[in-house]
Amino acid sequence: MKKIIAYEMSFTKEIECSDEKLCIPFQQKYWNEYKQKYNECFYEMRKDLEVEPINFYSSYSQMIDKASNTYLYLENGSIAGAVSCYENEIDDLFVDKAFQRQGLGRKLLLWGISHIKQQGYNEIILHVAKWNQNAIKLYLETGFTIQKEERVR
Repeated sequence: MKKIIAYEMSFTKEIECSDEKLCIPFQQKYWNEYKQKYNECFYEMRKDLEVEPINFYSSYSQMIDKASNTYLYLENGSIAGAVSCYENEIDDLFVDKAFQRQGLGRKLLLWGISHIKQQGYNEIILHVAKWNQNAIKLYLETGFTIQKEERVR
């Protein structure tokens, strides 16, 4: 079993909260597409880190408690990316492979920060696997700082 190291990162800077309607709340009609794109985006990491099941989502029952905190970015009616915001935590941010390297990850991250700030939180946290160097780079460039390193497994 491979060792998994994750960072807890924190964002405490001031930003201008945007009224931009970048994302829409998750709706059940998007479940099959969300499941497929989520599993695709996290497949390589989960496989490399030997996290089972490799395809995390298989049943809508897994999404029921998360749906009200998940937001979708649509491009021509299809999911191009998504982000979840749980109180002051950003989680499950992903961008469909067809839309990567176009700045959408940064837009989703900034949207999530703004959304959480509008709820009254000053500090925003997220957790990221050390394996995911592209995400870590984005988070650091955006103003997050590493608060602690923890062994998850």
